[in-house]
Amino acid sequence: MDTFFDDWPFIGQVALVIFLLALSGFFSMAETSMLSANRHRLRAMAHGGNAGAALAERLLKRIDSLLSVLLISNNLINTILPILVTGIALHIFGDSGLVLSIATLTVALLIIVFSEITPKVIGTAFPEKIASNVGWVILPLTYLLKPLLWFINSFVSGLMKLFRLQASTDNKTMGKEELRSLVLESNRFVSTHHRNILLNLFNLENILVDDVMTPRSKIEILDLARPIDEVMQQLETCYHNKLPVCDGDSERIIGILSVKKALSLLGNAELQHQDFKDLLNEPYFIPSETPVLQQMQFFQDNQQRLSLVVNEYGQVLGLVTFEDIVEELIGEFTTSFSNLSNEPHWLPDGTYLASGSAALRDLNRLLKLDLPLDGPRTLNGLILEKLEAIPDHDVSIRLNDVVMEIVQFDEHGVKTVKLYRPDNSSN
Repeated sequence: MDTFFDDWPFIGQVALVIFLLALSGFFSMAETSMLSANRHRLRAMAHGGNAGAALAERLLKRIDSLLSVLLISNNLINTILPILVTGIALHIFGDSGLVLSIATLTVALLIIVFSEITPKVIGTAFPEKIASNVGWVILPLTYLLKPLLWFINSFVSGLMKLFRLQASTDNKTMGKEELRSLVLESNRFVSTHHRNILLNLFNLENILVDDVMTPRSKIEILDLARPIDEVMQQLETCYHNKLPVCDGDSERIIGILSVKKALSLLGNAELQHQDFKDLLNEPYFIPSETPVLQQMQFFQDNQQRLSLVVNEYGQVLGLVTFEDIVEELIGEFTTSFSNLSNEPHWLPDGTYLASGSAALRDLNRLLKLDLPLDGPRTLNGLILEKLEAIPDHDVSIRLNDVVMEIVQFDEHGVKTVKLYRPDNSSN
């Protein structure tokens, strides 16, 4: 079997085989890196001034032409390689069936190891770095092979139309779960605090105002039916910016009082209840089960910072502020946890002393637990639901691998609970 390469010196033929193996490996590595590269990361690199990344992003916009160039180049080389290796084997060992078989196996092994597996592993390990460099070689080939690419792409398009197939563009956009996975995998590039904020943003659409509101039992209400000196004393010791106000009936809120404006009146010897009523703003009531995102939009559109949550009968269930929603995103503004123990993490002995009024969402976040959130929202409510009664003696229960020991209780419910860290939990 005579070929054009038979007239080449032996060293030249071997060198050509090595060169073609490396070139085939280059195209395999380029293909893998281009297809594995994160396009968002390439775009960020391009915006940062990386010309190679900009070129790679440009080539990826015509994925059909890119793949055609890489596959045509690779297959042409892999077609020539067996001819060369077979010619070298026949030249050394003579013409026989065994020589042809060994030459075929040898070239197959060389292509698999040096032109396929190894380059593709490297391309997968450093996709963006390689993709931003190989484009300078691929771009000239797209112009050189343009007539052939046009013919092949036209033929492929015709086949797709014949079989009524259409290329989908849905994979160019990312869904919410894909974005969530991207954020979870960004620990090398994004700090834990910032990553938690992004994850909380995804969760925000599933959170209701009931989850973040201050419950009715913890709301401080200013009663204007009380003597004026008691009203003034409450305002002087109040640590809130705004207070819901009633007039004898604590279940009927008549307005919201700005404490700052009210304090400006203190010092007036003839101060009357009506002076405070004149400062009241109309209360805003929102129904229970209102999504947090919807409420945040309401706050922004109406330039409000506080709303009262009511049930279907108009009874006040709690109070939600703009700060409550922001805290759900970025965490608590302070290190004070009035409904938890002094330290927001497990103690060295693996226990945690929590108030019965502690929110389950807070406990899950701070202690890395997995307490159910589809029912009661407080630790007291969860325990009472499990026991189906208010305990009349110290008792311990296990919920979702968390042992809970009731330390203090009264006729209204559980006051204090000692939690024991599960084996799979960490500080």
